[in-house]
Formats: sequence, structure tokens, C-alpha cells
Amino acid sequence: MWEMILVGIVALAAGVALGFFIARKTMMNYLKKNPPINEQMIRMMMMQMGITPSQKKINQMMKAMNNQLK
Repeated sequence: MWEMILVGIVALAAGVALGFFIARKTMMNYLKKNPPINEQMIRMMMMQMGITPSQKKINQMMKAMNNQLK
């Protein structure tokens, strides 16, 4: 009786852990292929804040966002 309960709990824990890592990997791959923000969005955001966007600043922001995904 106790063995069945223990096996069930271990199987549940293993399933939750495996599901978490698969979902995380899938989400990271999706975000790499489809970034939530692009250079045009950054340029518009900076213009709305009153900052003149240079390509160097935009590249720095894109690099920072890409580093967060890693």
C-alpha cells in the first residue's frame, strides 16, 4: 500500500519537473524566434520619450534584451 503511494508521489514530482523544463525550453525557443520587441519598436519608444535614437543606442538596447533571454 505505502509503496503505491510513494511511487505515485515520485511519478507526480518527476512529471511536474519534466513538464516545467520542457515548457521552459519551448518558451525560450519561441522567444528567440519571435522576439517581443524589435528595433522599430525601440526607435518609436525612444522618440516618444523625447530621445533622439541613434543606431548605436538601439543596438545596445537590443543586445541587452537578447542577453536577458539567454
